Amino acid sequence: MNASDALNSSDAALAIGPLPSDRAADTGHLLKLAHTMREEEARVLGFPGNLDFDLSELAPLLGVFFNSVGDPDCPDASNVGAKPYEQAVLEYFTTAAGAAPADIYGYVASSSTEALVHGLAAARRVLPKACVYASDQAHYSVQRACDLLRMELVTVSSKPGGSMDAEDLRIQSFARRRITPAFGRGPGAIVVATCGTTMRGAVDDITMLRRAAMAAGAVYMHVDAAGGGLIAAYSDPQPNWSFAHGADSVNISGHKVLGLPVPAGISLVRRDLLPAARGGEYIAATDRTLACSRSGLAALLLWARLRALGTTGMAALVHRGQEMAAYAVGRLEQAGVNPGRFPGSLTVTFDRPPPWVAAKWHLACTGRLAHIVTVGHITHAAVDELAADLTTARQTAAA
Repeated sequence: MNASDALNSSDAALAIGPLPSDRAADTGHLLKLAHTMREEEARVLGFPGNLDFDLSELAPLLGVFFNSVGDPDCPDASNVGAKPYEQAVLEYFTTAAGAAPADIYGYVASSSTEALVHGLAAARRVLPKACVYASDQAHYSVQRACDLLRMELVTVSSKPGGSMDAEDLRIQSFARRRITPAFGRGPGAIVVATCGTTMRGAVDDITMLRRAAMAAGAVYMHVDAAGGGLIAAYSDPQPNWSFAHGADSVNISGHKVLGLPVPAGISLVRRDLLPAARGGEYIAATDRTLACSRSGLAALLLWARLRALGTTGMAALVHRGQEMAAYAVGRLEQAGVNPGRFPGSLTVTFDRPPPWVAAKWHLACTGRLAHIVTVGHITHAAVDELAADLTTARQTAAA
């Protein structure tokens, strides 16, 4: 049974009936699924998720209910959450994103997309009449967030390397200032910059983008750093992506680079841009999150993973990925598939291969491009085997 078969078992096998099932049989089924997925990991090269982790020693946590209610720094009567651990995680991510913890409000979200919505909700509060500007390389969740919040999204073109074109942003934002005048000032601009674009791993320069968007008036800068925030934080030189470079809010994935058994996201917003906390008892708890009740388990797993690595281990994890990306570029050049890589990124693009290669290696493809993302579980042997398959495919096509 391969991973696809394991995940797509028949409805009859998975149906929940009126009577209790055979628990031992179900446990065996799920453990077999886990084993199958583990075997498949070595060939998952195309998606940005680090599968090199093992937190199985924490399995007893699955027998405990961890529910964090409200702001991470406020108490709640139930006291069944994991807020002290969440605060430690947030301090780490805030520091990595170039800010002092006292200046930033944050929380552990269910995903980086939830954190993106949280950041854009803060932006709309600051600039209620502004359009949202994001590049044509932005993740589709930006469009979804704008739809949910009823914010107008303006698509800005990107440069050949994948980063947002600041000149096109200037033109687009200036045009909307002219059609919506307000006593000499435009409605402002909410810019969603990307740190680690989905397909190319490109990083938008938020210092340059803020200057360009000022054509519309005041600027709110949100950074979608789901895939690239931790990479940028440990890169040398560090790109202009963080609070230190002018961000107003940031979302970062907790699992893509770090590696976790569950999705998680980090929402970080400048504290002075949010409404003041208004405390109360139970039904009026202090809560500026989107989720209200949140997974304390995700915070505990993040804390355990970060503690096991430390900042030096996290830096080593990123640097190993960057070295692996450089190695992949060399091997894919030898295979003749025109690799490309944004400086410092773990993402390596190349010519889209035949379907059998894409299926074998779980490659993400768009148009004429495919990519791999050299997160922690990617090995030299896997890259070598991929390069051999690509060479075979190219030679077969030429024959």
